[in-house]
Amino acid sequence: MKVTAVETFAVRGLNSPLLFCAIRTDEGITGYSEFGEGRLANGIRGLVEDLSVHIVGKDPRAVEAHYIQMIRASRMAYGGATWQAIAGIELALWDIKGKALGVPVYELVGGPTRTHQKVYWSHMLSYQVGSYERLGTKPIRSYDDVRKVVAQAAEWGYDTFKTNIAMPGDPFYSLAQGRSGPHDQTLTRQILDAAITQIEHMRDEVGPDIGICLDVNEHFKADGHIRLAQALEPFDLTWMELDNLDAESVRMVKDSTSTPICTGEQRLAPVNYRDLFENRAMDVCKVDVQWQGFIPSRRVANMAELYDINIAPHNFNGHLSTFQTMNLCASVTNVKISESDPVQVPHRDELVTELPDINDGLVTIPNKPGWGTDLNEVALKKYAV
Repeated sequence: MKVTAVETFAVRGLNSPLLFCAIRTDEGITGYSEFGEGRLANGIRGLVEDLSVHIVGKDPRAVEAHYIQMIRASRMAYGGATWQAIAGIELALWDIKGKALGVPVYELVGGPTRTHQKVYWSHMLSYQVGSYERLGTKPIRSYDDVRKVVAQAAEWGYDTFKTNIAMPGDPFYSLAQGRSGPHDQTLTRQILDAAITQIEHMRDEVGPDIGICLDVNEHFKADGHIRLAQALEPFDLTWMELDNLDAESVRMVKDSTSTPICTGEQRLAPVNYRDLFENRAMDVCKVDVQWQGFIPSRRVANMAELYDINIAPHNFNGHLSTFQTMNLCASVTNVKISESDPVQVPHRDELVTELPDINDGLVTIPNKPGWGTDLNEVALKKYAV
């Protein structure tokens, strides 16, 4: 079997493009992947094209060898978007190998370790605040509206959800400092009060048995994270999630509060998690299969196990992303919970041939060869950007 072509697709998503890769072979098997950060779609797709010289004409089934070859051949552009592009290729190679052998990817590495995976509802309220026009929903204008939105979690069978800070207004608006500015990343009294009020209403609405996670992204520096985590202690969060701090600063935040701390999603490959583990800087480890690939994600999960830390896979994209993430969960033994995005662009369902089986906050681990679903290339082209 030889690789004959590599093709990428950028498809309209809710807030940024969804990226997909197809690797074709001379035996008629096509491997698919969902990968990368859509805000860098043009650059990452170009990197995939540049990296494809390492696999075209080669047997795609030597996944580990191809992966390390791409990593070492691209050392002059180490990490970041380069590694996200490598992930697109590596993930599609796993799909080919699973299909060629007629087994799910997790069986290639000793799975399954489970039949179902618990997931949480991600971006609860966040999309209804920041993307209501694209979703065709009503804007959020009051805390009564907030309560109506979060009540959906239990109605849909989820016992945990994750939200972001929403600033009150008419309508409410998303907090974006540290990403789109301002970049001082200061926790003002206005922001702190808004966060406390939001979580207070959410906890009061859903009761004590529903888990609440708060993702604060890159909004604050360490002092702000500490003040916020301490202020939210009465609401018994499942975790507060942050992205931007070095390991020593995360450990400082963790040591200052009883609120559990989750971090790691922006780290790519085990080498970039090591300081977090060695400093015991987090309670829960975020890992993104789509951003770093299956091989490094499993290595990170196994490293986390050495430090008695569970992972919480990051997964907020299309359905193929969920299938890939479920294969990771079915190949390791230290998963706390995984991410799920019930709300997305309406055409997301058209992009795949099989949909994830999600009931009462549990995803059934797929059992078809490869990742367990194929892409619908007609739909990819229909909704291309």
